[in-house]
Amino acid sequence: MSASMIEHFASLEDPRIERNKLYPLKEILLLTVCGVLSGADGWEAIEQFGEAKLEWLRRFCPFENGIPSHDRIANVISRLNPKRFEDCFIRWTQAVTESMQGEVIAVDGKTARGSRDRRRERAALHMVSAWAVSNRLVLGQEATAEKSNEITAIPELLELLVLKGCIVTIDAMGCQRAIAEQIRSQGGDYVLGLKGNQSTLQEPVEDVFTTAVAGQFSGVAHAYTEKTDKDHGRLEIRRYWITEDLRTLPNAARWAGLRSIGMVERTCWQDGVQSVEQRYFIASIGADAQRFATAVRGHVGRRKSSPLALGCDL
Repeated sequence: MSASMIEHFASLEDPRIERNKLYPLKEILLLTVCGVLSGADGWEAIEQFGEAKLEWLRRFCPFENGIPSHDRIANVISRLNPKRFEDCFIRWTQAVTESMQGEVIAVDGKTARGSRDRRRERAALHMVSAWAVSNRLVLGQEATAEKSNEITAIPELLELLVLKGCIVTIDAMGCQRAIAEQIRSQGGDYVLGLKGNQSTLQEPVEDVFTTAVAGQFSGVAHAYTEKTDKDHGRLEIRRYWITEDLRTLPNAARWAGLRSIGMVERTCWQDGVQSVEQRYFIASIGADAQRFATAVRGHVGRRKSSPLALGCDL
């Protein structure tokens, strides 16, 4: 992976003058990208990653002068052309992921920690990123001024990606007919969360499952699976239902490729207290409970483990 990355970043122009190039640009880029993808959330953390993984990094570059300081890393990366860097990064990730048939791509927005600059009166940076769940790889990202702009950023991000054969998961903010149509037109499937912003859709979906569960799904074809987790006195059971019965769903035909609706019920016991939560989804996949559960779990896992996106530093 790292050798391929170096090749894709070879065209990036080094902003330093020749006499200041104690560390080759490809070494700083390799260190930074690998550090961030490994969870480093700041310049000092990238330096620490390099010190800990120097032997491994030398499999790809010599690092004759060791690992640069975090100040030097920040100085070089911050002076790169952001657009050229993004283009190289996207080309690399696309090359890695073009054959990812069946991959779950979680699209999610997050405000970058430490991105607010009060001295320059710059607001915190909100990033919308696409995360390949099984490959644990950031495929692309778009910056927005605030969370409310995710609806416009998501289509721009999707245009950068190869979606054929993949399942795209997005929270309720991205549950828009135009976004569903774009995913299908690019050859992908979707699993979209429902909330109040799609009340005309969420309420009928909720009614379907409330009635079906009460009647033990009598007369309703469906698929079901569940998963139990125990950890430090905490017990959690997640139950997944998905059905292609859309008879009572209004305007279902207006959603490109809409094929199924799903519900996830999460029941948790901790310290003698029980909590229950239901979430609802629309999807273009068939009534396959395992695929549905994998997509939903992948999205939740992405939110919990979300590494710093490279664009935040630029």
